[in-house]
Amino acid sequence: MKTLSIDVRRADPQDAGAVADVHRLSWEHAYAGLIPHKPLTQMIERRGEIWWRKATRGPATLLVLDVAGSIAGYATMGLNRARALPYDGEVYEIYLRPEYQGIGLGRRLFGESRRLLKSLGCDGLVVWCLEDSEHAARFFRRHGGLDMVEGVEDFGGATLRKIGYVWPR
Repeated sequence: MKTLSIDVRRADPQDAGAVADVHRLSWEHAYAGLIPHKPLTQMIERRGEIWWRKATRGPATLLVLDVAGSIAGYATMGLNRARALPYDGEVYEIYLRPEYQGIGLGRRLFGESRRLLKSLGCDGLVVWCLEDSEHAARFFRRHGGLDMVEGVEDFGGATLRKIGYVWPR
């Protein structure tokens, strides 16, 4: 009988190419039809392997979901960027390759992200997602997030509403 290894760990610089692939595939899957094509393509192209290599050494923490030696997903997190909100931590991004979605791996990556923020002393947590991203909204509600805050993002002239899900102290 074989054992499949699944690990959540901090990203290393050598993970950058695989994270760039996850980013591209997951963003194309999640945002096609929500974010206009040109700004979406530009955002994806800006985050190639070199960008992600720098991100492994940046101020935000970058975790990867390693499934049998392949990077299946990633999450970035750090201090809450919306200082007006009474929450210390923020998960900036959490994405999985489309073929790894819906089988509990997102829950594992999100749980590790929350545990890490708590271990760093963050009291409370916020995660933002586009209002029309039903899959993301359902994921955050299913994991205890409360729809408490609203905002907007501009994507090449298209203004889209976003929702802040919070996990209070």
